[in-house]
Amino acid sequence: MIPYPTATVFPPLPAGGLPLSDLQREVLALKQEKDAIILAHNYQCEDIQGIADFVGDSLGLAYKAAEAKSSTIVFCGVHFMAETAKIVNPSRRVLLPDLEAGCSLADSCPAEKLAALKAAQPDLYVVAYINCSAAVKALCDVIVTSGNASKIVNKVPADRPILFVPDQNLGQWVAQKTGRAMQLWPGNCYAHVQFTPGALLRAKAAHPGAPVVAHPECTEAVRDLADMVCSTELMVEWSRQQQADTLIVTTESGMIHRLRREVPNKTFVAAPTDRCACNECRFMKLNTLQKVRDCLKNGTPEITLPEPVRVAAEVPLRRMLEWSR
Repeated sequence: MIPYPTATVFPPLPAGGLPLSDLQREVLALKQEKDAIILAHNYQCEDIQGIADFVGDSLGLAYKAAEAKSSTIVFCGVHFMAETAKIVNPSRRVLLPDLEAGCSLADSCPAEKLAALKAAQPDLYVVAYINCSAAVKALCDVIVTSGNASKIVNKVPADRPILFVPDQNLGQWVAQKTGRAMQLWPGNCYAHVQFTPGALLRAKAAHPGAPVVAHPECTEAVRDLADMVCSTELMVEWSRQQQADTLIVTTESGMIHRLRREVPNKTFVAAPTDRCACNECRFMKLNTLQKVRDCLKNGTPEITLPEPVRVAAEVPLRRMLEWSR
């Protein structure tokens, strides 16, 4: 019998953090030369997070992209995130280090299928998780992130039936928190649904007394075992508040790089799956520091959008940013 993987443990960072590599210094010099800002999602590799101007979740990154004054935005994340930056700041050039950095969740909701459902049920109020394409955003009434979804859904007119796309696990969690009945699109994040109750229970047994935080994209069975369910951004403050020295983090393991920098006195355990000791998103990890350097040097790959799609998608995105303040 093949043993289950043991969870990966990340001890506190040494005082002063990690030194910059030569490649990181090269990227920082290029950033200045090219008048660029580097935005990185919490799931990016540690060396990319270490040179980013801002590291955060989708909501924080959307605000930073909208406010960016540099001529170029290098977006270290996945394709829909870079599209979001272009939607809210069209006068800036937006670069994505690897155009193949997609998202299984975004792929689960093709725009043509959503358009067909809307045509069949024209009274639907479409609430879209930001993890969707620009074409899908253009069909929606409001966008949400995991950090603001409950707040936004509570603002939807009470007499409108809600369709929540594309993540059924996040949608289920939001419905439970708000009491709003919602039709859920049958999509999920392949990385988050790999967490299982059995794997999490084994991690808890190996680290007695360690509180568990989980992302709402996890299944309900996993969420029910967590001490806290929240967005990646809220995980930072939650971790600071814990008395325990060791915390179990049930989301993509890149999040632990940020947690170690901002909560340096804790040991973090990356919740395992039944198949791996440290759950990574294969799409997020397509971006590398070398590709960041190359895209700054070459000015490619660049994100472009048809202007009618961009304009239509900006409406629900701006509504989200306004309702979230």
